[in-house]
Amino acid sequence: MNASPTSGLRIAFFGTPAFAVHILEYLNNEGENIVAVITTPEKQQGRGLKTQPMVMQSAAQKLGIPVLAPEKLRDENFISELRAFNADIFCIVAYKILPREVFTMPKFGSFNIHTSLLPKYRGAAPMNWAIINGEKETGVTTFLLDDKVDTGNILLQESVQISENETVGELHDELMSLGAKLAFNTIRGLGKGTLTPRPQSNELATPAPKIFPDDCRLDFSKTAQEVHNKIRGLSPYPTATTQLPNGERLKVFRSIIPETEVNAVSEGKYQISENGKRLFVGTSIGNVELLEVQRENKKRMTTEEFLRGARNLFL
Repeated sequence: MNASPTSGLRIAFFGTPAFAVHILEYLNNEGENIVAVITTPEKQQGRGLKTQPMVMQSAAQKLGIPVLAPEKLRDENFISELRAFNADIFCIVAYKILPREVFTMPKFGSFNIHTSLLPKYRGAAPMNWAIINGEKETGVTTFLLDDKVDTGNILLQESVQISENETVGELHDELMSLGAKLAFNTIRGLGKGTLTPRPQSNELATPAPKIFPDDCRLDFSKTAQEVHNKIRGLSPYPTATTQLPNGERLKVFRSIIPETEVNAVSEGKYQISENGKRLFVGTSIGNVELLEVQRENKKRMTTEEFLRGARNLFL
């Protein structure tokens, strides 16, 4: 636990996925006073439609923190319950869009943790699009909420480099740790009055919209670099897809651009190496080597494992 005194603020934490859970646990371990967790309602899953607790609810309960899981954020009972916690600040991580009557409630305001260097990549999938677009740098931003999504005044930012073959899953874990520290520093700064919010430049804004199945299809009329970026920007989820010569869908999790150029492969065509262990696909400029794939109804595997049972598909 951090040896420095806590901020002394009463914090209401809004979030749902594992990314948010990590930040909640970090703040709690640092001694911050989380008075309530607000998350999405439990879902009915499985054949018996049994109610399954969400990861955030489970984490909050283990920490002994009261949980609110409203169906509607404008519900009068929810707003009354939330107000009763008398929180000084709201910390929001991967949650729904809050209505004005909610985010204006606390004395020190409401801040969001966003996984990009705003104003770049405003939207639902900033980590994915940063990699898909070939960015060399991204980061985490904390900003005050306002009426428009991801447009509020910036509080703190910290950047990280994106390596050549880094996937969005790896970047997620890196930014999750960074986001926890930035949330902690933002709470301290707001409590002490040492942060100066600065407006975003709308002229520099770029979008990061939600990713749909059509966005996941690989287009081999693009360059090798663009195809490689798309594969790693969608790995492990929602995963880039392509078609095998027999029409079967293939998920692609990892790739590289070969350092030593192999024989040129025609655009959209596959080529197996002479030793039968490597698989290349041609693009408009250069080849991409596929490293990890998954056939329909099969497990994820290395390309070498895949080719042991699928080499005949390419003959």
